[in-house]
Amino acid sequence: MRGNPPSVGYGFWKVEKDRAANLTVQAIEMGYRHLDCASDYGNEAEVGQGIERALSSRLCSREELWVTSKLWNTNHRAEHVLPALKRSLADLRLDYLDLYLIHFPIALKHVPESVRYPAGWFYDPGSVPPRMEYDPVPIRETWQAMEELMDLGLVKRIGVSNFNVALIRDLLVESHPYLVQSKLLRYCQQESIAMTAFSPLGAPSYIPLGMATTQDSVLENPVVIAIAQSHRKSPAQVVLKWGVQRGTSVIPKSSNPDRLRENLDLGGFLLTDEEMARMESLDRGQRFNDPGVFCEQAFNTFFPIYE
Repeated sequence: MRGNPPSVGYGFWKVEKDRAANLTVQAIEMGYRHLDCASDYGNEAEVGQGIERALSSRLCSREELWVTSKLWNTNHRAEHVLPALKRSLADLRLDYLDLYLIHFPIALKHVPESVRYPAGWFYDPGSVPPRMEYDPVPIRETWQAMEELMDLGLVKRIGVSNFNVALIRDLLVESHPYLVQSKLLRYCQQESIAMTAFSPLGAPSYIPLGMATTQDSVLENPVVIAIAQSHRKSPAQVVLKWGVQRGTSVIPKSSNPDRLRENLDLGGFLLTDEEMARMESLDRGQRFNDPGVFCEQAFNTFFPIYE
C-alpha cells in the first residue's frame, strides 16, 4: 500500500457536472492516478461514472488509483460520519477510499440528505439573511469516528484539510508561491506527514468567484515567467514543478484537455536551487481559501479558523 499519493493529481473542485465523467476518463487515459474529490464539489456521482468507465475499459486497475474524498462540515457528529462516507463511496462507485479528509475544521448543524445534498454552507438558504449554523462538535469526536472507518476497511487513510498543524498522517493545505508555508512543510517532513498542496497555481480558481484578481496570479509574476522561459516550459508547469520538488503533492484543476496534459508533463527538467529560492521569495502570505474572509462575505457569518 502506497504511503503517499502520486505527486500530481487532478482536483475536481469547480469541474462542471456535465463534463466530470468524460474528464475523469480523459485524465486517467493521460496518466493521472490521483483523483481529488469531495462531496461538497457536487460532482462525485459523475466522477464515479468516469472511474467505472475507465476501470471497465482497463485503462488502469483500482489499485493503481489514489482516490481522495472529504467529509463535509455538516457531518462532523459521530453518527453522521459513516453515512456520509457511504454516500461518497456509492457516488464514486468504489468499495473503499485511499484517503478521507475532514474538509474544514468547521462543524455546522447537520442537514439531512433528504433536505439537500450537497448541504452547502447555509443551514437554511431560504432564511433572511441565510447564515451558517455552528454546531459545537469537538474535532476529537469526528476523528474517532473517522478512525472507525479504517477499522471497517472502507478507507485506507484518514487526514485533515485546511488545518494549520495537525498530528495526523495526511495533511491537505493551501500552498503556492504566494503562500509558501515553509515552516509547516518542514514540520510535516520532520514528522513524516504527507502534505498535499491544493490551489497550487494560486489565484486562477478564485478569480471567477471574486476572491482574487488577475493581479494576484502567480502565473503572471515576472520571476515565474522568466524561469519558465529559461526552461521552455509554461508558468503553470514551473509552479507545479516547484511544488513537487519541495516535496508536496499538487492537485491542479482544469477542464481543458491540453492543460490537463501540460500539468502532468513535469518531467525532463529540474529547477535549480537558485530558482527554487527565487520562487520561495515570492511568498506574501496570501491565502485565498480563508473562511475568516469568505464566510462573512458569502455566507453572512464571521468564522475565522487560522487566527
